[in-house]
Amino acid sequence: MFRGLDHLAIVVSDTEQALKVWRDRFGFPVLFSETVANGTLLLTHLDLGNTHMQLVQPLNQDHPLWDWLQTNGTGLHHLCLAVENVAAAIGALPDLELSPGEPRPHQGTLGKQALFLDRGCTAGVQVELTGD
Repeated sequence: MFRGLDHLAIVVSDTEQALKVWRDRFGFPVLFSETVANGTLLLTHLDLGNTHMQLVQPLNQDHPLWDWLQTNGTGLHHLCLAVENVAAAIGALPDLELSPGEPRPHQGTLGKQALFLDRGCTAGVQVELTGD
């Protein structure tokens, strides 16, 4: 069911400042940026060669990642695994002793569906699934 690593997500307060590190110093090219979740998140993907790095910038204080950023500062937030179909993956989770950490999928990158798993099932690691 799991097709591999889709991206690593780093929550940032300022995408342009983060790009000075990851694009300018490390040389990772920007693939695309998009605003999602009703204009509350800016997602910027960089090409790491074998996966993507996703810079996640909350754009307003109403988004839960705003509070996360205030508490934790810039840093790694989650890893995202690719699945072919998120709805099918949800159905298979109980057989793997995994469970969703949210009631329904949310909008992911480029119109894909995405879902966070319950951290209690993943040894405390924030894991997201994404696919069609």
